[in-house]
Amino acid sequence: MEFDNIECVSSTDGLNEDEIHHHPNPHQFSSPKPHNGTHNTGNSNVVNNIVGATGITPATSVHELLECPVCTNSMYPPIHQCQNGHTLCSTCKVRVHNQCPTCRSELGDIRCLALEKVAESLELPCKYCSLGCPEIFPYYSKLKHEAICNFRPYNCPYAGSECSVVGDIPFLVAHLRDDHKVDMHTGSTFNHRYVKSNPREVENATWMLTVFHSFGQYFCLHFEAFQLGMAPVYMAFLRFMGDEAEARNYSYSLEVGANGRKLTWEGTPRSIRDSHRKVRDSHDGLIIQRNMALFFSGGDRKELKLRVTGRVWKEQQNPDAGPCIQNFS
Repeated sequence: MEFDNIECVSSTDGLNEDEIHHHPNPHQFSSPKPHNGTHNTGNSNVVNNIVGATGITPATSVHELLECPVCTNSMYPPIHQCQNGHTLCSTCKVRVHNQCPTCRSELGDIRCLALEKVAESLELPCKYCSLGCPEIFPYYSKLKHEAICNFRPYNCPYAGSECSVVGDIPFLVAHLRDDHKVDMHTGSTFNHRYVKSNPREVENATWMLTVFHSFGQYFCLHFEAFQLGMAPVYMAFLRFMGDEAEARNYSYSLEVGANGRKLTWEGTPRSIRDSHRKVRDSHDGLIIQRNMALFFSGGDRKELKLRVTGRVWKEQQNPDAGPCIQNFS
């Protein structure tokens, strides 16, 4: 289901339908070079002794020794080996049906305790060091950190397809603009008009996404139609292109109405760390029942004409008074 027409307006000086900017200056979307992370060069003597005898340099041997030859992921206990000394992780041991993928001999239940001890003595940088993470962790703590690392890539927030692209925010903004052809706007206020010729056709695959730039950050405005139980509804909500902690610094409001009535919503944008479906299914946004949407549309109730307006503001902490004050600049 696609909407027939969308008119989008965004400005910082109020709502003005004549100012439509579909693609701002492309230079603001350029992706910076990745930050160099801090790499550990002080591996323990036990590692140097083990790899020295094989002629493998310590810089390359750490990852080679601890990399599973099947899945290429880092190995964690129990690390298995065949009678000839070839190693692999416990997950892949099941996948290869207990047969060594290197020499085809039977694996049995031999643990490579020496390699597990080597791993225990290591400290390695986070795998997202090239994206700016400066942290160094013991080998067995590294995996847990990487699952929640603030520098880990974001998933593409486009909800209309199963897009598998990941990256940092500048990369994803350019990806949304160039690959998904998403409209880009600048400003802290917006005024969108959604038109659908046959509003009785409601499917779960109706997606509208607009990205706008405000306060030096990027926000995704979603509008869609879907079935809520047996009732078709329309929903609008905002997501912040960044982490949850930073998203809490902002608030937003949405409003829709006509004929002397209106519905309003005010809340905090959700981070794109939360999937689109998670936000939608939690009903964290402005929800409009179809009958009310048709009432707002006026006329013969055979065409959907919804105007959604809203704004974003930044919550600033007042060091003297304590409570937050709003900044609309």
